[in-house]
Amino acid sequence: MKTFMIERYGDKAGVRAGEMPDPQVGADDVLVRIHAASVNPLDLRLRDGDFKAFLPYRLPLVLGNDLAGVVVQVGSAVTRFAVGDEVYARPDKDRIGTFAELIAVHQDDVAIKPATLTMEEAASLPLVALTSWQALVERAQTRPGQKVLIHAGSGGVGTIAVQLAKQLGAHVATTASTAKVDLMRELGADVVVDYKKQAFEAVLHGYDIVLDTLGGETLEKSLRVLKPGGKVISIAGPPDPAFARELGTNAILRLAMSALSFRTRRRAKRRNVTYSFLFMKASGDHLRELTPLIDSGKIRPVVDRVFPFAETRQAMEYVEKGRAKAGKVVVAMT
Repeated sequence: MKTFMIERYGDKAGVRAGEMPDPQVGADDVLVRIHAASVNPLDLRLRDGDFKAFLPYRLPLVLGNDLAGVVVQVGSAVTRFAVGDEVYARPDKDRIGTFAELIAVHQDDVAIKPATLTMEEAASLPLVALTSWQALVERAQTRPGQKVLIHAGSGGVGTIAVQLAKQLGAHVATTASTAKVDLMRELGADVVVDYKKQAFEAVLHGYDIVLDTLGGETLEKSLRVLKPGGKVISIAGPPDPAFARELGTNAILRLAMSALSFRTRRRAKRRNVTYSFLFMKASGDHLRELTPLIDSGKIRPVVDRVFPFAETRQAMEYVEKGRAKAGKVVVAMT
């Protein structure tokens, strides 16, 4: 099958087209012919080797972390799917590789594609929708009336998280550039802070939850907008001890992760708030929870641009250089 892969870490020009054997289909797997996949910042970080200490992939590695396509084969123990089903998924972290013609995915990680969406629209959702769900529903347990700040509202995660937070009944604030203010309001944001004109930490106060998608100084400043007992959940900040335990890493790596986040956790504790790092998990069940919200139009995908499969490397470069105006960049196989 045709793929886009890397043969070594850290080579930005090293993403190349190549042939790989078709996937082996296990008893609990569905084999999906991929119609579209999307590009995520995670793909860039994997290419650069940022996670190689705790995600020890074998090289060459096919990149790509979410997909929409059609089931072409099912394993002997598969009960949820049949050949011909249109599906979408984020494969488990140990089985990525959606920049390819085919992929074998465990049935637990797959869901029927929202009927109202095209393949390209559906492919834009799994990773960012699961991240939003796991941050706002599972981790933060967002309740109606709570105040939620979502950073970078026009980004892939932001566009979905703003809509989901609103569906959960929250008062939603987000940060965006001047050109994105109208889009953020269309997606449901109650407050839009134009970061080119205002410092969010100077105008927002008393928030219950912050979803940090940027890390660095933004994460540190986010602690100031929370009220006592508030939570900041980051997908871009330093890993914390809970994440290390979740991965089952060795004692040395657990200690290293603890050290990386020590300063942030200490500052959070001083303000009587909590910090946690989120690395989203594959989950067909969570996608099935989201699908009715998508099919009813309560959550809609935002797609910036669709590239042909042959231009996968250019699509990654487009994302890396920040050219996307809003939402996701998608690669279409056909």
